[in-house]
Amino acid sequence: MTVPVRSLRFVDAREAADLAAFLGRLLHYDRAAAVRLQAGGGALAVFGRPPSFEVLAIRTVRLSGVHDFDVTVSAGELLESLNTEEAGAQAGTGALPTPVTGPPWAGMLPPRGGWQERPGLPGPVDLRTELTGAVAEFRARDAALPEDRRTRAERDLIGHDIWSRTVGDTELPLRAVHAAQSLGFLRPAPDFPVALLTAGSWLRLRTPFGSIALRGAGGGLGTLAVTVGTV
Repeated sequence: MTVPVRSLRFVDAREAADLAAFLGRLLHYDRAAAVRLQAGGGALAVFGRPPSFEVLAIRTVRLSGVHDFDVTVSAGELLESLNTEEAGAQAGTGALPTPVTGPPWAGMLPPRGGWQERPGLPGPVDLRTELTGAVAEFRARDAALPEDRRTRAERDLIGHDIWSRTVGDTELPLRAVHAAQSLGFLRPAPDFPVALLTAGSWLRLRTPFGSIALRGAGGGLGTLAVTVGTV
């Protein structure tokens, strides 16, 4: 794929630094992570898939100037371009890495439109409280395993039981909340706005710092439009 834009310029250094932080968290879970980038309308939407959570993570940052592309690149190479002295996050610029062959999830993004907000999602304080309790439960159940059952398979069963539970009066699994906190999307503030949106069989946990999306059984494929602000 030919990419017409070889450089990235953000509206300010903070946008570049926020993107660098997000990429660093993705790479913590997968050192070979790829991200799909969609630029247009003054914004860059970055899609990643941390394997530990089986969700799509979406971070949007604002760009300066005209950028229009859709490409999959190495998350590590993109982060390196933001951290170099010549074109670092402090300068609000970066370089677009050479495209790579995208993983299967990169062709299965959430739909372009049709999102509707759904009721029943607890507030951010309650979400964090429930998440803290779930982590404590996992550790307690893991510690209680007898020596002959202390295996990866047994721990995966415990994790599946806990993280597949839904939150509040919604269908959103707790693992989506766990992903949001682990990736820096869920912040400890009582007035922090969070919302649950749906489109078809897709669910999306939206916060001011990013979104977590996941698809239910039978969900369709599509492309998420790029707009200024949080996707």
